Amino acid sequence: MSLSYSPADMMAVSMARLIRNGEVVFVGVNSPLPLTAVTLARRCNAPNCTFISVGGGINPTVDKIMAATSTADLGRGSASIFDNQEIYGLNGRGGFDLTFLGMAQVDARGVVNSSFVGERKKPTVRFPGGGGGPAILPKSKRVVLWRAGHSPKIFVKEVNFKTSDGNLERIVTPLCIFRKESGWLVLDSIHPGVTRKELAEKTGFVIPNLDLAPVTPQPTDEELAVIREIDPDNIRRVEFGLQ
Repeated sequence: MSLSYSPADMMAVSMARLIRNGEVVFVGVNSPLPLTAVTLARRCNAPNCTFISVGGGINPTVDKIMAATSTADLGRGSASIFDNQEIYGLNGRGGFDLTFLGMAQVDARGVVNSSFVGERKKPTVRFPGGGGGPAILPKSKRVVLWRAGHSPKIFVKEVNFKTSDGNLERIVTPLCIFRKESGWLVLDSIHPGVTRKELAEKTGFVIPNLDLAPVTPQPTDEELAVIREIDPDNIRRVEFGLQ
């Protein structure tokens, strides 16, 4: 009998499967889901990937997932420690094969808005800001965005402010995985239990291949067992309470 799983499990597994063996993978601040994903990948499908945390740790020992992914705990067991300047220098030289980034909004062309909605001088909504995104998206060889929510306010037809743009490959949400193809977002796969009608209603742009994309393979018992081992406190679900 298969283990049951949550949307957070589905997202973590989906992101882990996108990591290729041997890649240099960067995870930024406030990123428990990608931290779960890269830790899972290092134990399952990509044991020889190199994990760099925003705190500077290189392949740190992660016994338990923590919410603050810039914590000094991610230096424990590291082969080396990079400071912030060295991390962004490595990024600028194209040293990141894959980066996981959060976002506030994204549009049909994969352009990210993490700044504001409305008038610049008097916005109706103010987001946290781009952080390192504007520097990382154009330089990382592949970028995977994630968001623990999926609504027409998040996935919009066109953002009114461009915070960052670049080498976006996929976006992972609780409902599906998008990929960027020929300059537009298309559906890579829809998660089990999600209807195509629901996905269309919760996306603010037309998904061109909505009826054609496959269903995301369910997490395996092995993947779920590892997730429960490394995250017994369910830190990976924290972002879902913030939507």
